[in-house]
Amino acid sequence: MKTAAPSCHSDAAGGPAVPGAPVVALAGAPNAGKSTLFNALTGARRWMGNWPGTSVEIGRGAWSLGGAGNTGGTGASPVSLIDLPGAYSLDPASPDEELTRDLLVTVPPAERPEVVVVTVDAAHLSRSLYLLAQLREHPYRLVVALTMADVAERRGLRIDPAALGRELGAPVVPLDPRRQNGLTALAEAVREALAAPVPAPREVHLSGDGEPDELALADERFSWISEAVSRSVTRDPVVRRTWTDRIDRWVTAPVTGPLLFLLAMFAVFEITTTVAAPLQDALSRFFSGPVTGAVSALLNALGLGGGWVSGFVLDGLVAGVGMLLTFVPLMALMFVLLAVLEDSGYMARAAVVTDRLMRRIGLPGRAFLPLVVGFGCNVPAISATRALPNARHRVLTALLVPFTSCSARLTVYVLVATTFFPHYAGAVVFALYLASIVLVVLVGLALRLTLWRTMGSEPLMIDLPPYQRPTARLVGLVTWVRLKGFLRTAAGIIVAVVSLVWLLQAIPVRGDSGFGQVPTADSVYGTTAQAIAPVFEPAGFGQWQTASALMVGFVAKEAVISSWAQTYATSEPANSREPGQLGNQLRADFARSSHGHPLAAAWAFLIFLLAYTPCVATLAAQRREIGLKWTAFGIAVQLTVAWSLAVLVFQLGRLVL
Repeated sequence: MKTAAPSCHSDAAGGPAVPGAPVVALAGAPNAGKSTLFNALTGARRWMGNWPGTSVEIGRGAWSLGGAGNTGGTGASPVSLIDLPGAYSLDPASPDEELTRDLLVTVPPAERPEVVVVTVDAAHLSRSLYLLAQLREHPYRLVVALTMADVAERRGLRIDPAALGRELGAPVVPLDPRRQNGLTALAEAVREALAAPVPAPREVHLSGDGEPDELALADERFSWISEAVSRSVTRDPVVRRTWTDRIDRWVTAPVTGPLLFLLAMFAVFEITTTVAAPLQDALSRFFSGPVTGAVSALLNALGLGGGWVSGFVLDGLVAGVGMLLTFVPLMALMFVLLAVLEDSGYMARAAVVTDRLMRRIGLPGRAFLPLVVGFGCNVPAISATRALPNARHRVLTALLVPFTSCSARLTVYVLVATTFFPHYAGAVVFALYLASIVLVVLVGLALRLTLWRTMGSEPLMIDLPPYQRPTARLVGLVTWVRLKGFLRTAAGIIVAVVSLVWLLQAIPVRGDSGFGQVPTADSVYGTTAQAIAPVFEPAGFGQWQTASALMVGFVAKEAVISSWAQTYATSEPANSREPGQLGNQLRADFARSSHGHPLAAAWAFLIFLLAYTPCVATLAAQRREIGLKWTAFGIAVQLTVAWSLAVLVFQLGRLVL
């Protein structure tokens, strides 16, 4: 039995809806500027959540029609703004497009949004209007947000918004959401639409008396679009060659394209590790010095110094969370650089560059986009596989996403790289990201040749946005949203993990020590890690301190550093606050466990960290998207690949390092 279609008026799509406020939906094709417009209108006050009855996440925020990007103020008219998944039409080819269709067409009229704002790319006007043509066949208040008008003009296209609005039967508002131009006019158009009666649907004129088929309907819509465009758009007789066209000759070429892609990625990691290092050192001294001293003095003043409470606060929370927060400058700089690449339009070209490689492993070129998201965070990357129309493509991509090196792993990469390879840290991190790409390809090939031998590939179909100069506001906004997510993790999961690790370290298993006084090696935490550590001896890092950190890494990869900081601070409290003490202890332990080959062991550890099972949040996302059976299969593949590669790297590396 088919379940009831979801309603746009549900409150369960993320954050709270504005009580009693009208619902306005943002719809449009991917790369038409819809999400940028949503962020500009809501001021990035965005809540994400699964829509009731589906597993598809959408965004919801509050938009004040009294002022662009303002959710309050005198005389403001707030509405609940919903950012629907990108869709080229109402004919769904994937789960997210199906949700867009259901919310706009399938639900009863009373549960639909009061106004739909359709974002339309002026540089590709005819193609962008097909969704609008379908919506005009339903009783909807529509407003057209015309983006990329400056790009269209550079290409010799001049659009008359008033004329286009008359032809389409909906007001057309030119705007530039990246620079917040035209947002006030859009708010005015939505206010007027809300006050106006619902217009009658457009009459579809078809020849013949029979029941119209989809092909005939599509032909009629394209004819209607063509007539509207011809009456409102003028073209220069000479087609202009834009800077985008000239640059793309090199950026998307078969040879120079991949080379430029690798150069761009290398520059990102080199800049990140080089510039962030002094800031990290300053924060480390701040937490190990003034913060630790102030907290210790406060505990002594409260009569809690020297006991288990002091150990929990100083060696647990301050040491663990403080060590993690020293990586905030690193993460912020990384997010800034990636946001610049995205805002400039380059990341869409990266999909073109890797298209041929993706098709070799049986995936469509647009499967690269979820994998790119995975380099930021695996969780939204798993969710992004919903955009793939083929179920087998979605399963294969979801299994490969954990091999993309998320930003949580980056913090550990940098710590280990600067500890063991201080003069080549940037190159080491870059090599790990290259290794991540190689792993995706090799594992994808192996799965295709064994489980999906008959699965074909699809050509890449993607709109390439024009190159644009990144704006400081948009780059800053994107960076802050991502950094806020990282800090939320540090304040939530990491604190919980640090507390649990300290508790396990405080419970004695051997010896006569009491609670909170036991050496870490004799605690529940230490003895469990010692039982697991021999598994890693062939890889050169069989010391229990690192085995325990990898155990904690199952919860969150950022917690690997916190675990190390807690373990060494608890086992040797007299030296825990010396500058560089954690790095010194890591070098000493890796040297002992590898029998004099610490560099080979460090490489083996980094490869294992790259390939082994991701955080529990990613596993939960996988279970939701592809089911428990495939998730368990993925865990087995990841652990097998990680251990095998780590052993191979160490056994070969100790011959030369």
